[in-house]
Amino acid sequence: MSDSSPLVPPLTSDEQLRYHRHLILPEVGEAGQRRLKASRVLLVGAGGLGAPAALYLAAAGIGHLGIVDADSVELSNLQRQVIHDTRDVARAKVASAEARVHALNPHVDVAAYHTRLTSNNAMELLADYDVIVDGSDNFATRYLVNDACVLLGKPNVSGSVLRFEGQASVFSADDGPCYRCLFREPPPPGLVQNCVESGVLGVVPGLIGVIQAAETIKLITGIGETLVGRLLLVDALRMRFRTIDLAKDPECVACGRREITALIDYEAFCGMGQGDAEHPTDVADEITPTALAARLQQGDAPVLLDVREPHEWAIVRLPDARLVPLNSLPDALDTLNRSEEIVVYCHHGLRSAAAVDWLREQGFDRARNLVGGIDRWTRDVDPSMRRY
Repeated sequence: MSDSSPLVPPLTSDEQLRYHRHLILPEVGEAGQRRLKASRVLLVGAGGLGAPAALYLAAAGIGHLGIVDADSVELSNLQRQVIHDTRDVARAKVASAEARVHALNPHVDVAAYHTRLTSNNAMELLADYDVIVDGSDNFATRYLVNDACVLLGKPNVSGSVLRFEGQASVFSADDGPCYRCLFREPPPPGLVQNCVESGVLGVVPGLIGVIQAAETIKLITGIGETLVGRLLLVDALRMRFRTIDLAKDPECVACGRREITALIDYEAFCGMGQGDAEHPTDVADEITPTALAARLQQGDAPVLLDVREPHEWAIVRLPDARLVPLNSLPDALDTLNRSEEIVVYCHHGLRSAAAVDWLREQGFDRARNLVGGIDRWTRDVDPSMRRY
């Protein structure tokens, strides 16, 4: 597409002034700014990564910005998701993000999709965009975005964060590797850490989200050297940046052998969904909050073991529970009775699932995991309890 094409719209006088600092960059200039104006970018997620990416892409003059997210703003989001503010709590994230983008730059056309990205809608949603920015926070969505991008031939600007670290790359572009070239298979669900369970320094998603925005701008304008074929690793605690070269895997089922020709059930692929309401409540090593509450009400109380950290215990806990942080569990083994039923819980059920697996290996055959943790308890059983 040439810069004189009617599909590359001219800049208005207001835009000339607004983007002046871009226009005087020889690498960008008016031609590059017009490409940005003509571009269509889809953000998957309006959270920690999507928030800074959306703000900087809007400020840069992306013509059409799509944002897909099914969640609403929670108070605990505001430590890092800077596109939202306190007034937006309980508001749909896409609505909050759309309003903030319009306030920042009214020249940007925003499409807000208040829905989950799924195998049923991904191909249709992604098809209308030039670049996909993946700000998701789980493996199922990352594999979904990757496979859809490979099938559609769309560049995937990927980012992820945890605790004090982050990483970014550009997949499925310029004959470079895709996400599956780096991660052929997802990790076992019990070993997966996330920001909800492990925390994240608020500025780290800002760093990675801004890097994703920068990569997107470079892809659209055709300037600089992108992260295609490289993985950028950021350690904010030591403030170190390093890159690892990535090669396209000829045996990759997505972009190599091209065995993936349609989207699959990615939650099943990643072993997710074990705590959904669709699953039975009498699984040997699991129990739902509703089922546990019914038993407690009947006086049939198992031993309740809380494997969170002391600061979480201080916020909220189940009555008569015992605190044994996960890393202290081996030291407390002799104080537990193998003949008793033990229900283990944490915040969202991930640490407790790992604890139950380990306890069963030690002969605690009646150990069970509270599905969804205390967070689901506050939603399904006692909404008056404090959430965090």
